[in-house]
Amino acid sequence: MLWSVLSAADPTSPTSPEPVTFDEAAQKANNAASWVEQNWSTWLSVGLRILLIVVIAAVLRTVIRRSLTKLISRMNRSAQAVEGTALGGLLVNAERRRQRSEAIGSVLRSVASFLILGTAALMVLGALNINLAPLLASAGVAGVALGFGARNLVTDFLSGVFMILEDQYGVGDNIDAGVASGEVIEVGLRVTKLRGDNGEIWYVRNGEIKRIGNLSQGWATAGIDVQVRPSEDLDHVRQVIADTAEEFAKEDPWSELLWGPVEVLGLDSVLLDSMVVRVSAKTMPGKALRVERELRWRIKQAFDRAGIRIVGGPVLLGEDGTPADPTAGMSAPSALASPTSPQSVAASPLTK
Repeated sequence: MLWSVLSAADPTSPTSPEPVTFDEAAQKANNAASWVEQNWSTWLSVGLRILLIVVIAAVLRTVIRRSLTKLISRMNRSAQAVEGTALGGLLVNAERRRQRSEAIGSVLRSVASFLILGTAALMVLGALNINLAPLLASAGVAGVALGFGARNLVTDFLSGVFMILEDQYGVGDNIDAGVASGEVIEVGLRVTKLRGDNGEIWYVRNGEIKRIGNLSQGWATAGIDVQVRPSEDLDHVRQVIADTAEEFAKEDPWSELLWGPVEVLGLDSVLLDSMVVRVSAKTMPGKALRVERELRWRIKQAFDRAGIRIVGGPVLLGEDGTPADPTAGMSAPSALASPTSPQSVAASPLTK
């Protein structure tokens, strides 16, 4: 009523609003109160349902993430315990296993969080009576577009996940990845880092690796080709190599690097000027080159003591054991060398 009096007293007011009576205000208040009274139970139930969904999702996510973290820590502790034993270097690499477990744990934690939080968000929207069909359709279209646009990234990620789960290679392995080769220094879900033979670091996308040759798993083979002259006694050559290999296999640290006896496989090829004797041994992974160098060194020393000549050695004696003729490599004297010889006189120009 006060507003009506003030409006009537103001002559500049273009239009005066309808006066609101006390009965109308009371009616509106009663309607609002009845609407709240009718819906408060629904609001309370929806709110409690949303709160319950959020609390359960948060608790479940925390429990799963902590369980995965404890599992990874236990795996790392077991790897460190085995590493200190005599067979630790052969059975496990602590850094390799740590990175592999961390990568697997990161993937599992991310997947668990995505599933739990995504499900909780959909349940909350459903509790609010929101139609999820358009939302799911839009998410499907966006996922397809993202898959086409970032297919290389998705390919790298999936390839990295399967490489880690299948344990195709790890930190410390020497691999040949086709596009690059070297020692693995880091394994990621998208990129693998390799250190080459010259110290360079290669960043290889996991999606680009079509085939992998792991030189550090199982065992390696050390192979040596010994070339000797065809006139050497093969039984004597075999005996010298066998004695050298037996002595080599009993010494440290070579006895730990060898996983089997050094075998003389026999003649690999026979040529006019040489014979090739093949020597082979099974070694620890990644130690074949070291064994080859040491064994080659010792065989050469043993051949020198036994008087066995390798191809390319100096020729001191003839094939029959007599000293070689020093003039064998000299050319025959020419008849034109003497100016008084008939050949020189015949070849000289005529004088007038």
